[in-house]
Amino acid sequence: MAGGSFAPVGVAKERAQQYQGKVTSFVVVTCIIAAIGGSIFGYDIGISGGVTSMDPFLQKFFPAVYHKKRHIHENNYCKYNNQGLAAFTSSLYLAGLVASLGASPVTRKYGRRISIIYGGLSFLVGATLNASAENLAMLILGRIMLGVGIGFGNQAVPLYLSEMAPVHIRGGLNMMFQLATTLGIFTANMVNYGTEKIKPWGWRLSLGLAAVPALLMTVGGILLPETPNSLIERGFKDKGRQVLEKIRGTHNVNAELQDMIDASEFANAIKHPFRNILETRNRPQLVMAIFMPTFQILTGINSILFYAPVLFQSMGFGGDASLYSSVLTGAVLVLSTFISIATVDRWGRRILLISGGIQMILCQVIVAIILGLKFDSSAELSKGISILVVVVICLFVMAFGWSWGGLGWTVPRWIIIMTIYVYVFLPETKGVPIEEMTLMWRKHWFWKRILPKEYDENSSRQTKLMELGQPEDANVSEPVS
Repeated sequence: MAGGSFAPVGVAKERAQQYQGKVTSFVVVTCIIAAIGGSIFGYDIGISGGVTSMDPFLQKFFPAVYHKKRHIHENNYCKYNNQGLAAFTSSLYLAGLVASLGASPVTRKYGRRISIIYGGLSFLVGATLNASAENLAMLILGRIMLGVGIGFGNQAVPLYLSEMAPVHIRGGLNMMFQLATTLGIFTANMVNYGTEKIKPWGWRLSLGLAAVPALLMTVGGILLPETPNSLIERGFKDKGRQVLEKIRGTHNVNAELQDMIDASEFANAIKHPFRNILETRNRPQLVMAIFMPTFQILTGINSILFYAPVLFQSMGFGGDASLYSSVLTGAVLVLSTFISIATVDRWGRRILLISGGIQMILCQVIVAIILGLKFDSSAELSKGISILVVVVICLFVMAFGWSWGGLGWTVPRWIIIMTIYVYVFLPETKGVPIEEMTLMWRKHWFWKRILPKEYDENSSRQTKLMELGQPEDANVSEPVS
């Protein structure tokens, strides 16, 4: 998903039961403001799909696609097959990939706030370029800047939320990012429904309004405090303690603070972070960090949300009907996210991921059967079948919303593999502090076989002391008074 540095290691004992504090209004408000960063990604997903189905937009930038669309006998699968349109949609994701690699060291060295601010400013520039675009080059440049903003935002915001949230509700507060994303999608669908009627410049308004969440993200990044983890990691231990006491509502933060200090000292002692993550002792975290977000994308949800209006139009829905349907799927996604927020810290991550995967499998099989039997190259679906498709797609989106949408971070049929993967390899992380996450792998039936035998509490402590240049009898695990 995201992170300023790789999962911290080196904590030698479990202190989670000693953590003190409560859910303060300060931390809740802070996490809500930070989560706005998710809305920029959601708004772009929702707005782009609607804009690419608007005739004035296609006439100006993709006349070949517009010509194909106007021919009702054109093959349904080829109407939107265009390299320029593909470049428009994919440039953002490519830029986001590259930007996320650059955002990682920035987030680690300069803090989570600065990455949030950079992300907001880049997205603001991209929205301005897209709204005023006069040619395809300008349009794609704007998309690239949007991608840079999303790369920085998706890198820093989830990490910020995880580090600010108390351990027992970390899952729920982290889901605020997904909630903001779904609200961004729903808002974009509503905007598209209104601007589609404003011809010929309605698409400019749709793209330009992306500046609103970008501005909120930028201002929020300026006003938010830095996370205690980042402050301690960069050497500001006293300031880190002050922030931790404020967000926990108590002065008794010794146990949690010591976990942060231990993890920070060990992380800072590592001279080659990327080489270190390839070591056997970090294999479980590396595998999860790669496969979980990969599987989330491979559910096919981006295809559903991004191309919802185009998808429904190609299945025979009229222009307004396709936008109605995309608004409906956006609303379902928002509501389903609340289910995850309410249950993730009560039921755990595994049960939501597995049950959501099973529901998505069933929905995709049903849609595949319907389209395979009832939808040839030129025919349109009947009204009854079309309604059934919308219902099943909504059920798919609902399952994604309360499972992989917020917990996983466009090619379907991978869901069977990923559901089995979670069942077999993913341990439950409910109630486990970020700093103590490495201790959890030692208890898992599979990963404990992968970890080297010497990687236990004593050797982990000794290794850390040696790397820090301290004698082995040094006492680094006593709580800070």
